[in-house]
Amino acid sequence: MAESDSDFDPEPLIRRHDDVEYEPVGAADGMQKGVLIADDHGAPNFAIRRFVLEPGAEVPAHTNAVEHEQYVLEGEYVVGIDDEEHRVSAGDSLLIPAETVHWYRNDGDEPGAFLCAVPNGDDEIVLTDDE
Repeated sequence: MAESDSDFDPEPLIRRHDDVEYEPVGAADGMQKGVLIADDHGAPNFAIRRFVLEPGAEVPAHTNAVEHEQYVLEGEYVVGIDDEEHRVSAGDSLLIPAETVHWYRNDGDEPGAFLCAVPNGDDEIVLTDDE
């Protein structure tokens, strides 16, 4: 009998910052991603990732199949959502609904970093021509 999410009883987990490996994000020049907690670690519903935007980093306009909840940890950078630009800084929170065109640009001298929570499962990313 297959185990459903409601039958799954996850184990508590603490991952230390030294356990997280960062890798460059393919289409994004100057962005790195570290997966903090995800289904691979026993989280049944959500993944939490940490992104770092180096000075001069640009992430092209794209959509995701799933929603994103983000929290800015450090720095200041620009987020484009649909046709509007928003300058965000540490302490700001964002909701980017599924299929919403968005992009990032760090035009400052300091790195920016944010946490991003997404539902577990497939997330199709589609680059767009919008910006």
